[in-house]
Amino acid sequence: MAKINTIEDLKVWQEARLLNQLVYRFIYSNKELKDFDLKNQINSASGSIMDNIAEGFGRGGNKEFRQFLTIARGSTTEVKSQTLRSSDREYINAEQTDTLLNQIGTVSKMINGLISYLNKTELKGSKYKVEEDMVEYLALNQEL
Repeated sequence: MAKINTIEDLKVWQEARLLNQLVYRFIYSNKELKDFDLKNQINSASGSIMDNIAEGFGRGGNKEFRQFLTIARGSTTEVKSQTLRSSDREYINAEQTDTLLNQIGTVSKMINGLISYLNKTELKGSKYKVEEDMVEYLALNQEL
């Protein structure tokens, strides 16, 4: 089993980063799209997903990590709504919409799985346990 030492090692963070890249490519960087409020909002929300995963991980505690994962989950739902709004207004095509919705689904499932795992584990987090226990604590991300 691979060790998880940095945020870049977390599969859920990697997938959230990919979602952020897709949002940027399909919507935010679209020079023709003049709905600046929507562009800024979806760009901010998609960045918030990966940032909250990172911040929760960086806090080193189970409880705090769950709290930030819950915030990230809310941002995932926000990005889904904004993606559908972008599609309804024909700012993005059907293929782009499907790509975004699939990636949103992947990230959402991973966040939910990690929250569920953290709710069940007796581990308190990296600041309370030795490094070997941290590997078990975060291993779920490598298996999703």
